[in-house]
Amino acid sequence: MLSGSKSTVSRVMNDTPNVDPQIVTRVRDAAARLGYRPSGTAQNLSRGRTGIVGVLVPDLANPLFATILKGISAEAETDGYRTLVADANEQPGEELRHLHELARQSDGLILCGPRMSTPDLAGLTELDVPIVIVNRKPAGSLFPSVTVDSREAVAELCRHLDAFGHTRLCYLSGPAHAAADAERWSALTSSIRSRTKLFRVPAGAMLDDGHAAAEAALATGATCLIGFNDLVALGAVARLQELGITVPDQISVAGFDDIVYARFTSPGLTTVAMPQTEFGQEAWRLLSPYLHARKTRRTRTLSAHLIIRGSTGPRQNSGARPGPAA
Repeated sequence: MLSGSKSTVSRVMNDTPNVDPQIVTRVRDAAARLGYRPSGTAQNLSRGRTGIVGVLVPDLANPLFATILKGISAEAETDGYRTLVADANEQPGEELRHLHELARQSDGLILCGPRMSTPDLAGLTELDVPIVIVNRKPAGSLFPSVTVDSREAVAELCRHLDAFGHTRLCYLSGPAHAAADAERWSALTSSIRSRTKLFRVPAGAMLDDGHAAAEAALATGATCLIGFNDLVALGAVARLQELGITVPDQISVAGFDDIVYARFTSPGLTTVAMPQTEFGQEAWRLLSPYLHARKTRRTRTLSAHLIIRGSTGPRQNSGARPGPAA
C-alpha cells in the first residue's frame, strides 16, 4: 500500500497544490518502489471527462477518411486524447445513432463529411458536447467547421480539359446526401466554357459505383468522365478497360481527392486534390480549445489544387463507345 490516506495519495498523484512537501516525497518514493502508475481513465473520470474524442466518418473504406483520421489522431495524441471512431457506411440514419452513442463516451465530436440532413445536423446541439464539422459548412455556423474551397482548382481542371479539346464532359455524381457532391457539380457548371456540354450520371462514392455507371456515362458521348471522387473515377477506369477502351487514348478520366491509389494506378489519375491530413489537423485545432474551456475561431477554409497525371489527354474526334461487354 502507498503510505497515507487514499485522499492524500490522490492529491499527490494529481499534483494538487498545498500538500506538505515531505508527504509528497514519501508518497512518490513509495509509488516508485511499487511501480505504481495512476490510471489515466480514473483521473479523467474524476475530473468529469473521458479523455476521448469521437470521430464519425461516412465510410472507412474510402482512403480519404482514413487519412483525415490520421491527422486527427496525431494531433489528439499530442494533446493527451484518444479517438473513438464510428463508420456510418454511407447511411445518414446510421450517423445519428452513432453520434448519440459517441456523445455518451466522448468529451467532443468531429464529424467528417456528414451526410445527414441540415435539420438533423442542427439538432446535434442537444448533444451538449463540443462539435467540429469537416468538409461541410453547417447552416447558420452552428458549429466550428473546416471546409475547402475547390472552385479555382475545378476551374483549372476545366481549362486543362478545354485545352485538350474536350467539349463533352460527364460528371459521375456522388451520393445525393453528400454536400460535396452539390459543391462539385456547382463548381463544374460555373467553370465550363459556353461551348462545352456537361452531362450528369448518377454513381455514388465507391469503386463499384463508378464501375456500374461507366457505360451510362459513355452513352452521353462524353470524351472525359469526371468522378465524384477518385474511387468512382478508378471504378470507371476499370470498366473502360474491360470494354477495351483505353485511357486517355480514347477517353479521359479525372477525379477528386487525390487518394493514395490515384498516384499509383496506371495511368495515374488526374485529380482535384483535397488537403486530407490538414483537414484532420485543423479540425483538432478548432476542437481542442473547447476541450480546455478556451475560446477559439469558428471556421477554417483550406484550398484544393489540381494534380495533372496521365489519365487525361487530347480528345479523340470520334469519342469512345462501349465495345462488347466483358
